[in-house]
Amino acid sequence: MPATTIAELRASGWVDRPVKDEIRTNLIARMRSNEDLFPGIVGFDDTVIPSLERAILAGHDLILLGERGQAKTRMIRQLVDLMDEAVPVIEGCEVNDSPFAPICADCHGRLAADGDAVRVRWIGRDQRFHEKLATPDTAVADLIGDVDPIKVAEGKYLADTSTIHFGLVPRSHRGIFSINELPDLPTRIQVSLLNVLEERDVQVRGYSVRLPLDLLLVATANPEDYTNRGRIITPLKDRFGSEIRTHYPMTIEDEVRIMEQESRGGPSDPPVIVPDYLKELLATFTHSVRESSHVNQRSGVSVRFSVANLENLAASAVRRALRNGSTEAVARPSDLPAIIPSSMGRIEFDVFEEGREQDILERLLAGATLDVFREHLSDLDFSDVLDRFDEGLSVEAGDLVAAASLLDSMGEYSSATLSMQRLGVDAESPGHAASVAEFVLEGLHLTRRLNKHHRSGRPVYDR
Repeated sequence: MPATTIAELRASGWVDRPVKDEIRTNLIARMRSNEDLFPGIVGFDDTVIPSLERAILAGHDLILLGERGQAKTRMIRQLVDLMDEAVPVIEGCEVNDSPFAPICADCHGRLAADGDAVRVRWIGRDQRFHEKLATPDTAVADLIGDVDPIKVAEGKYLADTSTIHFGLVPRSHRGIFSINELPDLPTRIQVSLLNVLEERDVQVRGYSVRLPLDLLLVATANPEDYTNRGRIITPLKDRFGSEIRTHYPMTIEDEVRIMEQESRGGPSDPPVIVPDYLKELLATFTHSVRESSHVNQRSGVSVRFSVANLENLAASAVRRALRNGSTEAVARPSDLPAIIPSSMGRIEFDVFEEGREQDILERLLAGATLDVFREHLSDLDFSDVLDRFDEGLSVEAGDLVAAASLLDSMGEYSSATLSMQRLGVDAESPGHAASVAEFVLEGLHLTRRLNKHHRSGRPVYDR
């Protein structure tokens, strides 16, 4: 049974450790047992995670620099798992005081009066982690604390430190304090934060309070803001021992893994399938957007961009199945226009003429489609398909055209089997067959072997 008083705690042999030593020790144990330190973090194994491990082993406070959607906050929250499952604190203390080394005036008074009879309680990891989004309206009281008028009304003097209602930083004592978007913190708040972290004292309503806090400070920032002169005061920059750069997925494979991991892929009625080649296409589209000169790269193109597009693509397939009374929902290239609305609001454009945003995305999407077509099917002989178009074949596609109708229009063609094999789809499924057929038609159009125009809002392929 866990100790309930300081006397029992001493008898148990429990040893108090600084929080950075505690995290470092637990990290070493996990590394020796080859545990996955940051589950769910994709593409950082050879870049970001080694830097993070070194920072923890060195006992550094750290700042993660990166654009939005680069898993900065997720990694910080997973640092919580490197703390002990539970630690004892003096019961009733606002700042999680150690029973053996208290820092607040109330706990000193209780120890002087009751000694080892003072009661302790055990708190878990989540209670030792606090995070704050830096906003222009953040006040000193939010981070450090302020005088509690109720305590003053109870008869305590203003000069008594027990009248302070502590903010998030003191309440993170013996734990982790995270501040997101640090450059957005007003300068005067940065100064107060520096004082309590570096000088170990802070002024509240005109009097100084010594706060020898024990915590790991972790912050995030956009590289553009962080390097602008004056956005972060120089002494506070110096407080961070390690500066770690994050990045977007470097490969299409990593982007796809993140999309699959983060999308709402739960039960669906009817069940929905997005073929692998379409996931690859979405990832390629995202990488194209990140490289486009028409898109503001300083604001970033988050992985949430890819995830939302995958979800919209799947939703379009489900809509078609419901409208047609089908029990099978398989995504097709005709569902791709559905991702334009989910893309528009997630990025910032650098264009001189308004109204060109949709055109830019459509061209990038066509380019991604062409890249994937060339990657998998460029060397196949589609003469059997093209000959039929030369004879007058015309195929109407679209997001509400049933798979059976599309396949009937296409008829039998010998290159279909090879195309499905190359793309790794189920050859027995009409939905998969229709998906590949549409992809072949779109690829032949993009390689200038078929024409494409719209009739009543639906794409029509012909020669």
